Amino acid sequence: MKEEIIVISLGGSLIVPDQVDVEFLKDFKELILSQVKNGKKFVIVTGGGKFCRRYQEALKNLTLPSGEDLDWLGTYSTRFNAEFLRLIFGELACNEIITDPTLPISFDHPIVIGSGWKPGWSSDYDGILLAKSVGAKKMINLSNTDYVYDSDPKLNPNAQKIERISWKEYRELIPKEWNPGLNSPFDPIASEMAEREGIEVTIMNGKPISNLESYINGEDFQGTIIY
Repeated sequence: MKEEIIVISLGGSLIVPDQVDVEFLKDFKELILSQVKNGKKFVIVTGGGKFCRRYQEALKNLTLPSGEDLDWLGTYSTRFNAEFLRLIFGELACNEIITDPTLPISFDHPIVIGSGWKPGWSSDYDGILLAKSVGAKKMINLSNTDYVYDSDPKLNPNAQKIERISWKEYRELIPKEWNPGLNSPFDPIASEMAEREGIEVTIMNGKPISNLESYINGEDFQGTIIY
C-alpha cells in the first residue's frame, strides 16, 4: 500500500499573526504528531505572512527596493519561519529545511519542512512544486481565511463563500500577476501550475485545529476546494 504524504502550505498569518502564536503551534504540533503515529508523512511549507509584509513595508519607507529585493526579503522571512517550525518538531523533522523544491526529497524523517525558494512567486508555488515532487495530487492551504469568497469580505459584507470552484473560475477572481506581498488565498503563479498539474488545493482556516483534523480524516470540514 502506497504511503500517504500530506502536503500543507502553512500561512505565516498562523505562525506569527502579531506575536508567535504558541497555542496554535502547540495544537498543530500535537495533531501532526498524532497523524505521524498513524503512518502518515508530511511536507509542510511555511509562508511569511504579516512578519514578511512588515519588513517589506519598512524597506519601502527607507529606500526604493526593486520587486526582486522585496521578494528576497519575503523568501528569507519564510525560511526563518521554516527553521522555527523544524525546531518545533525536533528529531521527527528532516535535519535541514527544503529551500529548493525541485531537488529530490528524502523521507529519512516523517516530517519535511520547506520554505520559499526565490523571487517571482509566494511559498504557495513552492508547495505545489513539492506536491509534484512527492506525487501528491492534493494540497492543504492553511491560513486565517475560512473560505474563498466571490469578493473581498473585508470590503464587501455581502461577499459569498465558495465551497467548490474550478481553477479556471478561481483564477478569474484573483490578480493575474504576482507582486511581492500579494495577499490572495492562493497566488496566481501557484494557481496556474496547480491547474496544469491537476493538483487539488483546499483552502481552510487553521483554527480551530479540529477542522484540519476532520479534513485529514476524511470527515466534513469547512473550507474551499479548488480543483
